Amino acid sequence: MSRPPLPPFTAETAAQKARLAEDAWNSRDPERVSLAYTEDSIWRNRAEFISGRDEIVGFLKRKWARELDYRLIKEVWTWNENRIAVRFAYEWRDDSGHWFRSYGNENWEFDEAGLMRRRVASINDLPIAESERKYHWPLGRRPDDHPGLSELGL
Repeated sequence: MSRPPLPPFTAETAAQKARLAEDAWNSRDPERVSLAYTEDSIWRNRAEFISGRDEIVGFLKRKWARELDYRLIKEVWTWNENRIAVRFAYEWRDDSGHWFRSYGNENWEFDEAGLMRRRVASINDLPIAESERKYHWPLGRRPDDHPGLSELGL
């Protein structure tokens, strides 16, 4: 299975890869998201270590059951050959109605077919007031005309 764009990455293809990842995560569909990763993909997400697609699906199901009204923006930080580093911010609320903006960085490594074989994520959560939210599009894909992280001052 091939997942274009393929390495080695350019500025354009790295940005495409990041947007495709953002779109998939904004679908909040664990099965769909898992298909971008190798069968034996290895993750570190905060302090959790995940291995393989089945664990990825389980992790994402737990994540989106807890992080409600999830909306994400990713932006390429840098790239080289088969690696991309992105920064991101997402907004979500808990089941008590408290809002958060989670900031982080991810380091990605891809195989020759364009599947991610390694994902290392560092994330911090900031409680925000509902009035401080910056992401107001309907759940799902971020509209093309919605500002990115840099334009939002994040």
